[in-house]
Amino acid sequence: MKITFSLLPLLLICGFANAQLQQVATSNLVWNGVTTSSDGRIFVNFPKIEGGKGMSVGEVLKDGKIIPYPNEDWNNWQPGEDVNEKFVRTNSIRIVNGQLWIVDTGTPSMGQNPLSGNALKLVSINIKTNTIQQIIPLTGLAKPSTFIDDLRISRNIIYLTDAGEPALIILDKTTGKGRRVLENQPSTTDNLPIKAEGKIMKDEKRNEVRIHADQLEISPDGKWLYFQPASGPLWRVETQYLNDENISEKDLASKVELFYKTPSTGGTAIDADGNIYVSDVNKSEIIKISPEGKESLVIKDKRLLWADALWIDDNGYLWIPTGQLNRLAAFQNGKSKVELPVVIYKLKINAKPLNN
Repeated sequence: MKITFSLLPLLLICGFANAQLQQVATSNLVWNGVTTSSDGRIFVNFPKIEGGKGMSVGEVLKDGKIIPYPNEDWNNWQPGEDVNEKFVRTNSIRIVNGQLWIVDTGTPSMGQNPLSGNALKLVSINIKTNTIQQIIPLTGLAKPSTFIDDLRISRNIIYLTDAGEPALIILDKTTGKGRRVLENQPSTTDNLPIKAEGKIMKDEKRNEVRIHADQLEISPDGKWLYFQPASGPLWRVETQYLNDENISEKDLASKVELFYKTPSTGGTAIDADGNIYVSDVNKSEIIKISPEGKESLVIKDKRLLWADALWIDDNGYLWIPTGQLNRLAAFQNGKSKVELPVVIYKLKINAKPLNN
């Protein structure tokens, strides 16, 4: 028995924990996010990085079939068509208090600028009635190369990251009014190469890929906002300063703290105890960072090919969408190396989700 217990951490690190991964859905369209409701519904996001047709947001049915959500009309936008009540190109989804929130980047493909009108927007859907609850235009907060990446919500405040024009955006959920903060600061600017599967990611022009302010999480008590560029590191700042409209940009920047030197990251999640889960897309593993800044390995598995936006459900499972984004043609000299289908896994971590 002594030998068995002493070897257990080593076995987990070496990949013997692979059986813990449970495959829950597959797709022939590349996805980058998943979120689940308290009654077990599953919603997924297709970022369509290279443009093209197909669903933007889908619901995974019990038989594995994926249908457009909330309907086909919202998912069939074509260039030149009206953008007000259609998804142009989504990048993030998550359920908060029974509402499905969706980030529509308004960009036809990655690297392009948002279209005019209400192409760039947040969309909230009541999943009980499957009807649109709220549309918040973001065009007034955008700059030419803005790429709204992700969102988190705490009470009446929505926090957003701009991965194209480095900044955070603070938005009032009721009024839709917002402001940009920490523009072009070290904490929001990606100055490190992004590594995936042992290689530095480069675009079609062979330039190193830079994804600025990307992942973000809110601490369980609402005190801290954690955020980072895609290649790390992870910073944090107290929300009391972010929410203060009268604080100067200089003073706000002085309140930002370096929290942890994270690796190239696909996605994150935070549990009710304040542990942050980070997907390392270079090493195909997921690490856990405690509120005190201590790291531990959750799982290392070769199947975790660009594990993206993570999600913790009510049953203590960590949901892991693997989208192989680094293998898309845009990052592989014009020739896709994605091995279809892409997969969503879940892993029992016995953590409670954070309900903002």
